[in-house]
Amino acid sequence: MEIAVRFFSLAIGLAFGLFQTGYIVGKANGIDLRNYGSGNSGTTNAVRVLGTKQGLLVLAGDAAKTLLAMMIVYYTFGNMYPDMRLLLCMYAALGAVLSHDFPFYMHFKGGKGIACTAGYCIGLCFFNPWIFIVTFFVFLIPFLITHYVSLGSILVYIALVFEFILYGQMQWPGFEYSQDILIEIYVIMFILAGLAIFLHRKNILRLIKGEENKTYLVKKHREAYNAERAAKEAAKKAAMEADKSPER
Repeated sequence: MEIAVRFFSLAIGLAFGLFQTGYIVGKANGIDLRNYGSGNSGTTNAVRVLGTKQGLLVLAGDAAKTLLAMMIVYYTFGNMYPDMRLLLCMYAALGAVLSHDFPFYMHFKGGKGIACTAGYCIGLCFFNPWIFIVTFFVFLIPFLITHYVSLGSILVYIALVFEFILYGQMQWPGFEYSQDILIEIYVIMFILAGLAIFLHRKNILRLIKGEENKTYLVKKHREAYNAERAAKEAAKKAAMEADKSPER
């Protein structure tokens, strides 16, 4: 039965994760987000293409679906198996992220799971609120300084891995589980972190090269940045065409 309850927790997460907020919000605005900007249906691309309000709506929807999946598991299977409660919630979070990132009915082209990460960080407040507090500032501070969502997202997952291991091995409140359960929790956390880094691999390369796109929440800053990028792209294109000119 303990194997089955793991499967059911994962399945609940998978079902909730299929609700593609970015796709729905995009369609409500007459577009398919996957055909604009970065081609991603997540929060960051929604902000860039549709604006801050619509982007925050996508964030809220994707975070909520992960949180709801975790809460259902927490209050059902978690009450039945209190010695596995965190583990089962992590299975629900894993399911939500997987089906959000790879929705079968959208040709497995979804988001990158960062808004879902916000959802399960909020859900983890039921176990230890410090997880959410720490990850919130780990994301917010680098983002406000650099305006790179990808950088903040990667740092969040690095922080989560360290937090989980630290809290688990120290047996902090909310993480008082047997070692075998803790190891399974760590494995799920490593899977989530590895998946996030894999999906951000192009962003990482652009960060290294200094070519990563910035995200501004304030409209006038976003428009100014987009205009600057467009001017640079036009200048670059003109230079390339000049180099190919027969007169040279």
